[in-house]
Amino acid sequence: MSFEFQKLEIEEVVLVKPKIFGDDRGFFLETYEKSEFVKQGVDVEFNQDNHSKSKAQVLRGLHYQKPPYEQAKLVRCLEGQIYDVAVDIRKESKTFGNWVIVELSQENKHMLYIPKGFAHGFVVTSQEAQIMYKVSGQYSPEHECGIIWNDKTLNIDWKIDFEPNLSDKDKKWKELSI
Repeated sequence: MSFEFQKLEIEEVVLVKPKIFGDDRGFFLETYEKSEFVKQGVDVEFNQDNHSKSKAQVLRGLHYQKPPYEQAKLVRCLEGQIYDVAVDIRKESKTFGNWVIVELSQENKHMLYIPKGFAHGFVVTSQEAQIMYKVSGQYSPEHECGIIWNDKTLNIDWKIDFEPNLSDKDKKWKELSI
């Protein structure tokens, strides 16, 4: 098996640890193999890859798309380090309003699988970071939504001691209605 799959506090969110083959020349790893993901219950049709670069202390999120344009994501950090957050926004879920946070970095090479029905965000804790993520579903600007990063009800511990740098759009999101 090329991956270790670790269910988190919200069991539908999965930390994926790829097997790394390294020597003095460098390393090799697989970042996705559909059959292994399906065996672990992650049966998603990814149809787009996104790549972003952010400077230190940038926080992006918390983003999601409303039905019928929800997206599942498989997130990894190619360069630098981030804290990646997934918030359960499925109103019928027993974990509605709960969140998980994991460190993704170029060193640990871990990935985070976030299913549909979750808001997603990350904060950069290195000088800069490059993030690559697979998404399912089509992006629809009309269905784009978000939650303010410092929602008092969610009380997310972003593990930072600085005021993050936000986009104008991310500054305007409202709190999640619980």
